Amino acid sequence: MKNPIIGLFGTCGNSTWRQQFITEYNKFKIEYFNPQVENWSPDDAVKEANHLANDEIILFPITNETYASGSLSEVGFSILNAIKLDDRRDFIILIDTDLTEQLKNDNPVAAKESIRARALVKEHLKKLRLSNLYLVESLEEMLKVSLSLYPCAIVRNKLKYLNPHSEISK
Repeated sequence: MKNPIIGLFGTCGNSTWRQQFITEYNKFKIEYFNPQVENWSPDDAVKEANHLANDEIILFPITNETYASGSLSEVGFSILNAIKLDDRRDFIILIDTDLTEQLKNDNPVAAKESIRARALVKEHLKKLRLSNLYLVESLEEMLKVSLSLYPCAIVRNKLKYLNPHSEISK
């Protein structure tokens, strides 16, 4: 039986949001996947896609540090498809509604589009009412929810192991 894995998706670039999560997960011996690597290669895309499709808990913060056009697309398509395909996994999503002042000043057009897309995606996600989708308002809340869900993921993995022919193992 394998341990559940928490996928740390979402904002990359120069963001350091993952550091606090990694510190906490290491403290509790929780396995995680960090897609942010120093020298990204196409092989990393394969790993990311595999983890997005299989990790038991997916974190997807879209912080105010980036315009997030790629991340918003992933939330809008990949995450929703993954939810529909497997409702035994949990998805925790944070979408900051605004951007840093620097991003707004650097490119006002991109900033306006990002803020609009964030609002739309967030409102659409709120309407889904899925039991495995958690919309949070802060990174602190995201960490707390992930730590609370991890024991549930352990139980689900045990059930899959005990009865591989059951509906939950499919």
